[in-house]
Amino acid sequence: MDLIENRTIDEIGIGDRAEIERVLTQPDMALFATVSADVNPASLEEGEEEGPELQQGIAHGMWAGTLISAVLATQLPGPGTVHLGQTLKFHQPVSIGDRITVRVEVTGVDKGEARVQLACLCLNAQGETVVSGQAEVQAPRTKIRRHPARMPASRLKAPGVRFGALVEQARALDPLLTAIVHPCDDLSLGGAIAARDEGMIVPVLVGPRGKIEAAAEQAGIDLNGVEIVDAPHSHAAAEMAVALVHEGRAGALMKGKLHTDELLTAVLDKSKGLRTERRLSHVFALDVPGQDRTLFVTDAAINISPDLEALKDIVQNAIDLAIAIGVEVPLVALLSAVETVTGKLPSTLLAAAICKMHDRGQIVGGKVDGPLAFDNAISPAAVAAKGIVSDVAGHADILVTPNLESGNMIAKQLIHLAGASSAGIALGARVPIMLTSRSDTVDARIVSAALAKVFYHWRRLRPLGLPG
Repeated sequence: MDLIENRTIDEIGIGDRAEIERVLTQPDMALFATVSADVNPASLEEGEEEGPELQQGIAHGMWAGTLISAVLATQLPGPGTVHLGQTLKFHQPVSIGDRITVRVEVTGVDKGEARVQLACLCLNAQGETVVSGQAEVQAPRTKIRRHPARMPASRLKAPGVRFGALVEQARALDPLLTAIVHPCDDLSLGGAIAARDEGMIVPVLVGPRGKIEAAAEQAGIDLNGVEIVDAPHSHAAAEMAVALVHEGRAGALMKGKLHTDELLTAVLDKSKGLRTERRLSHVFALDVPGQDRTLFVTDAAINISPDLEALKDIVQNAIDLAIAIGVEVPLVALLSAVETVTGKLPSTLLAAAICKMHDRGQIVGGKVDGPLAFDNAISPAAVAAKGIVSDVAGHADILVTPNLESGNMIAKQLIHLAGASSAGIALGARVPIMLTSRSDTVDARIVSAALAKVFYHWRRLRPLGLPG
């Protein structure tokens, strides 16, 4: 790496110059907004202009000022410089894609005080002045040579960008009549109403009327026009919600403030539940920063240690969901600790058997490979380093974990360490079930509703087998 070297006060003279070039990009603008807290919509929002003063894609004014500071700090005078003052005049805007030349020229030198005055100029590719001004610095007295600081990689992504596209996709479909089971707190009730307002669902609130109305009053939610089916407690609410599906009064379920096992006990009841020939399983949809696709992790919430038959249905449910939302050929990675089949790791044997079942048409859609370690499933670099030849390795859409513990840990690590946006849905029953966590945000509930809505309309043409 090249060294950068300063000019001491004794080496600086009138007329000395230095310059750099920089092209303005959208990530530059996002980073500047992040560190400066300047979220001026003229710089960050897309869309039509709202008035003569709002020009989309225009750089923050001080972005050019920071480039001037960069020239002073790295070239003239360079390392050891103390910035004392600066004045700037802005002549015209800088837009995304503009190439800016930033130039400074020494106009005054005070050797005794080690002070330097410089004229500053920013020019666009047409040679037009966009910023001009003056700077005063204290120049170093001693020579400094050093390597430039190595900056960490910065990857900015608006949270849930792909989820936003999913919600837009769902808006084009008819709202899904949804039984909200025991929505007796502000999060579950507010999430249901927000999903309604986004055009995802028509909610039917199932639970103790008094508690639901009290939660609405406390949260400032207007329930005018919302149907409430009174139930004395959470167990009864789950049973009534399942009954609404049988009566054709609901096409999906959304979990409210009750334990998952309470809801699933009613769903899986052999005589009154919503069973099909397919095993019920849960799929986490994750919009992970730095990834170019939505990742699906399954099963992280229902099946503790699935056997071969259960794992087959878990894979098929996830493939169906990915196809429903528009992934033409989902790539499915069956995870283990290694990428070779060994009797010492039962998960590798299950993975190999699932691959053969897919080959024989017992699982349909997508491409399936395994066993694959997590890095080999998502990292092309890891795949290249290990010489793995696979259509799935390095590019998996669906991560199938060998048990609930590993699936839950993978999903929650991506959420809490990688900043992933998440949504959850259970499939394999007569209707999709939004198994949101009691701590899920309103946005997570809206996206879960979008998943359920898109899947419901897709599956209407491809019904699951029913028992008996």
